Amino acid sequence: MNGYPDNKGSSGASGDKAGVPKTPRGDAREIRIPEVKSPQALPITGSIFLPETLFYRLKNKMLGKPLVTDQLSEERLSKPVALAILSSDVMSSSAYATEQILNILIPVVGIAAFSLVVPVSILVLVVFLFVTASYLEVIKAYPRAGGAYVVARDNFGLKIAQIAGVSLLIDYTLTVAVSVSAGTDALTSAVPALQHYNVALSVLFVLMIAFGNLRGIREAGKTFAFPTFLFIINMGLLIVVGLARALLGQLHQAPIHVPGGVPVGHPGSGLLYGASLFIFLKAFANGGTALTGTEAISNGVSIFKNPQARNARITLVIMSVILGTMFFGVSLLAHVVHAVPRLSGSPTVLSLIASQVYGQSPIGRFLFYFLQIVTYAILVLAANTSFTGFPFLASFAAEDSFLPRQFSRRGHRLTFSNGIIVLTILAEILIIATRSRVSDLISLYAIGVFTGFTMAGAGMVKHHLVHKEDHWKRRAFINGAASFLSLLVDIIFAVTKFTSGAWVIIVVAPALVFLFIRLNKQYVIEEEELESGVAQAWEMPVMRRHVVIVMVDRLDLATARALEYARALVPDEIRAVHFVLDTRKARQLEREWSRLAAVKIDLEFIEVVDRRLRRAALEFVAEVLADNETEVTVLLPRRAYPRVWSRVLHDQTADSIADVISQLPHVNATIVPFHVAGVSSSKSKLRVQFKNEEREQKRAEEAATDDVSRELVPGTTPIGSLPWRTTSKIAGRVKSVRVQSLDSVPSLAARVEDPTGGILLVFAGRRSVPGMEPGRLITAVGVVGEVGGHLAMMNPDYEFLASPDGLEDE
Repeated sequence: MNGYPDNKGSSGASGDKAGVPKTPRGDAREIRIPEVKSPQALPITGSIFLPETLFYRLKNKMLGKPLVTDQLSEERLSKPVALAILSSDVMSSSAYATEQILNILIPVVGIAAFSLVVPVSILVLVVFLFVTASYLEVIKAYPRAGGAYVVARDNFGLKIAQIAGVSLLIDYTLTVAVSVSAGTDALTSAVPALQHYNVALSVLFVLMIAFGNLRGIREAGKTFAFPTFLFIINMGLLIVVGLARALLGQLHQAPIHVPGGVPVGHPGSGLLYGASLFIFLKAFANGGTALTGTEAISNGVSIFKNPQARNARITLVIMSVILGTMFFGVSLLAHVVHAVPRLSGSPTVLSLIASQVYGQSPIGRFLFYFLQIVTYAILVLAANTSFTGFPFLASFAAEDSFLPRQFSRRGHRLTFSNGIIVLTILAEILIIATRSRVSDLISLYAIGVFTGFTMAGAGMVKHHLVHKEDHWKRRAFINGAASFLSLLVDIIFAVTKFTSGAWVIIVVAPALVFLFIRLNKQYVIEEEELESGVAQAWEMPVMRRHVVIVMVDRLDLATARALEYARALVPDEIRAVHFVLDTRKARQLEREWSRLAAVKIDLEFIEVVDRRLRRAALEFVAEVLADNETEVTVLLPRRAYPRVWSRVLHDQTADSIADVISQLPHVNATIVPFHVAGVSSSKSKLRVQFKNEEREQKRAEEAATDDVSRELVPGTTPIGSLPWRTTSKIAGRVKSVRVQSLDSVPSLAARVEDPTGGILLVFAGRRSVPGMEPGRLITAVGVVGEVGGHLAMMNPDYEFLASPDGLEDE
């Protein structure tokens, strides 16, 4: 390991030197000590150029360059941008929540509805206050991510948590469909010529939002923040101007009997002006749609900048104050101007209020149309909240094995892209199936989100009862009250809207819960089967013989490559086999094989009477295994064609045979691919070549911009410039970790790289080093030695700088 040659010669008193060969004349030859070469830094991972596929190049063009895991911290958001991304749904509800209350009250109590709308709104705000306080407790207890799913999982178990998970996933999907459809209605109301294209426009808007999110969370924030803040500013201006004019007596009540308006009932006597408790509660439940999207911040805590929990709690409070102000302000103005909803949904109550408040002056008309534009934008972009919440929630369920594991993987731009794509597909299906009609979607809305509120609050009550932290009784009351009120709203929704479509959710949700649990059971069964008996399988004796069977369809380059690989395995026996399905083809193959003198492998021809090729292969391999002392490797040449139409022209026999014979014990089916280059082999055949100096320099410059370790730790030496046999300090990223054995002594080796090269950190006598895992930023100090001709440090001092996901260690 020291790099010196092993010189054992010694000098005597005489002129002869022991161990030194002499010339025929007896003279000692001149001794030449070989030049000792200094060890080199390990090459940077990815320094070999491999051409990318066309699909990957197109993805880079559309979505941007892939983000490395370190940049996850850069994708985290400030409070203003997070407010825009996570609250667009709940903010937009202020545009229609008051209208939903009036839609229930006016047909029953007529003009008295404008007296009831304010107390109903106050009751909704009371629920909202408790829900906000409940989620503040949730974020405090679960500072990484604490939506209803996580809270229910930790306090009630995984199976109960699926009720919350399914409810919220349904609600997120409906939010996209409802918000985009409502926004499209607002646009087509302003531009009637577009009414025939409602479905196409809705589908297009969903695709645009999905595309923005696939480009990354920060990219989505840049895209969607501006319309959200414009809506908030315009709504604030509307409320301030409207209340000021109302106090000055400049606003007047509009007639309630208008063409196209909802039917107008007659007020009665009593506290509720003749409305039954059922109608009052139904109006209250409709107003509860203002709360949809409140849980998004607690689900998305991990996208905030550090300190994440504190920033999330502050953002939640800001969001709640803004929403409460806008919702109550619109209800007050509706009470003043007597804005009557229209049966068609257009013009909206908000637009009727704006028309009265802003008046007919040029500035007023500008503000009116500007409000309509930003309302349309916020309604469409409200779907963006779901594009953040749905993928995160699906990733939690996938990590718990209740959804396919693909949902837990971050994609090209560090988003949960599989969740985004699935949400897009589901929302598009809903939009197309309902022809983008909000009236067909709204009856399914809000049940899921209030179920989530209920589960989150109840879970936190149990959390407080178990852990009994500071002020736990007060905090348990807050969460318990929020849970009870949310459950009440849920029941009201289910009862009052059952025949309007709520029954679909009541039926579908339990079915999905059952499906999730069944999927989890399948995962558990598979894991138990794979993990049981691992130690015994590892210790089983190796089979005495190893036979390699090469399946030969015809003699070509693919078959030659498989035979070459068979020889490389150095088995006890190689058997080439052809199953005869066509006698003429078999005779031709026999003649070609016999002419190849270089092939010293016999070719067996086996009759297949019933042409069941897979069955014949299975029986043949089983016969080879009959002695119970043989390990069999079956090589199946597969010709891979570059063009789709070329693949259609050829079958996939090799794959089907591999599926069948691999079911036998001690049989290893191996596909040996051979890429058929086609007409232009120089362009389509994959070639491996080293990067030229220009490309290498470009890569080094790009890597240097991403290397935060050099900025964090001054005084480090670039790995590529490390002097041998000196004590040095390096900083870099752990690229790989392996447990190895040097001279029968267990050791752990970690490969660390910076933009100039790599070095091996060897920890002798240790099979693990806590925290040593790929992706960690690390500094190390030690003597630079060598292992295998490359730079290494033995048992260096080290310090971690950051965790793999880019979070600072706490």
